[in-house]
Amino acid sequence: MEYSFYDFLKLLGSLALFLYGMKIMSEGLQKFAGDRLRKILTAMTTNRVTGVLTGVLITALIQSSSATTVMVVSFVNAGLLTLSQSIGVIMGANIGTTVTAWIISALGFKVDIAAMTLPLLAIGVPLLFSGKSNRKSIGEFIFGFSFLFMGLSLLKANSPDLSQNPEMLSFVQNYTDMGFGSVILFVLIGTILTMIVQASAATMAITLIMCANGWISFELGAALVLGENIGTTITANLAALTANTQARRAALAHLVFNIFGVIWVLCLFKPVTMGVSWFVEDIMKTADPAVAVSFKLSAFHTTFNICNVLILIWFVKLIEKTVCKIIPQREQDEEYRLRFITGGMLSTAELSILQARKEINLFAERTHRMFGMVRDLLHTTNENDFNKLFSRIEKYENISDNMEVEIANYLNQVSEGRLSSESKLQIRAMLREVTEIESIGDSCYNLARTINRKHRSDMDFTPKQYEHIHQMFHLTDEALSQMVTLVEDEHHIVDVNKSFNIENEINNYRNQLKNQNVLDVNNKEYDYQMGVHYMDIIGECEKLGDYVVNVVEASSNVKEKKS
Repeated sequence: MEYSFYDFLKLLGSLALFLYGMKIMSEGLQKFAGDRLRKILTAMTTNRVTGVLTGVLITALIQSSSATTVMVVSFVNAGLLTLSQSIGVIMGANIGTTVTAWIISALGFKVDIAAMTLPLLAIGVPLLFSGKSNRKSIGEFIFGFSFLFMGLSLLKANSPDLSQNPEMLSFVQNYTDMGFGSVILFVLIGTILTMIVQASAATMAITLIMCANGWISFELGAALVLGENIGTTITANLAALTANTQARRAALAHLVFNIFGVIWVLCLFKPVTMGVSWFVEDIMKTADPAVAVSFKLSAFHTTFNICNVLILIWFVKLIEKTVCKIIPQREQDEEYRLRFITGGMLSTAELSILQARKEINLFAERTHRMFGMVRDLLHTTNENDFNKLFSRIEKYENISDNMEVEIANYLNQVSEGRLSSESKLQIRAMLREVTEIESIGDSCYNLARTINRKHRSDMDFTPKQYEHIHQMFHLTDEALSQMVTLVEDEHHIVDVNKSFNIENEINNYRNQLKNQNVLDVNNKEYDYQMGVHYMDIIGECEKLGDYVVNVVEASSNVKEKKS
């Protein structure tokens, strides 16, 4: 079989289409699915067992563990699943994929999802050009889904076709008499083979051919199956290349889960393979050796994955900690995800309000962090660093919008239950807090946009302007720090009057600089346009200070209702 450079370029193009599909699909999910899909997935993955069952069901239906794990990675990337929930679904996908192995063994048939991609694109085109944002988002999701599976299909088609040329692998007969060393070698061969072929089902077919031809024994075929379980994780890890930290962790969790499983099975390799062989020979009696070995391999595959899940389902938290340690959260990769509010309401309204309170505290901290980025942006001169930081502030603004909606919806849901009049007033005050904190996020973004406009011009602020902006930023930061402390203070020890005093300082300073700006522009100390940018920053800081005072007032009201 010849494999030219042109074939290699087609392989790279297939990978590009696959990664692009993953990106578009994830973005479409974020725009459209939001609350609805999050609620469905949360309901389906309320605990480890239901998460595993979800993974089994999805994979058994679509006949591809790679497809399931890629979708799980995209759900994590879109913030629809937490890392912990995704690990359960991935475990289930490993069991679900064994259904495919049995179908190959019994029927030699596999559903081709890629065959549906062109009809799906036909459905997606009118949606993509729709005027309504929801329909457009559905169109983007369909296009992403289609490109993703088209890419997967092309990856398989443009990979070296080992399944049609199994004689290329006949050389492995030379390495079958090395004892346990042969087993380890065949695990590595199975891993590499699956990474190349990009389909565990294809590797299973190759393994069946090799065993049926008598090139290798059932035990070495089982070692290939173990390697296939590691190799199949490459698809999800490829999908996660363009994803956020949490999605990369989910893909890595798939790899860690399978590696742990392979290690313990290798420790008990002889008893496990002997047990499976006895079961097939004595229970599923068949005269055809080729059929017998195919059933043995399918039974081994199923036994391995079910036992692996039964053992490691108790160590989901450990796997989560492991992948978090291997892939630490980079500050610039922070994604939107509620930390304290999950699924439905808690058993009592009071506990639900407490969870919402913690989420509001986190919301306040995030907006304060966002203002810190704005201060850094003012003095970032490198073009690449400036664009990265500005994009990150934009991302935080989206996070701020999403958090406001999520927390407000949750509080409205809580308010529909049986509540005391004090609790209802408390929720009303908390809703005001959420609205005002979101307004702070908007102000931070407006400041960043003004700095961006100034950055795109050929002029710069004068040293005196910078001095005044620094002073205004210092006062605003002080107001935000006081607000965060007050919001987080459960016992109302913080002096509220300090926030009002800072706000008065900000107002007075804004008025002073406004009058001074008119004189400076008239005296030609700086260009009129630079005066506009300058006063936009000063004026936005004053607005931000007003929002801070509103949060402080609302927070004080919440604590008064509690006491």
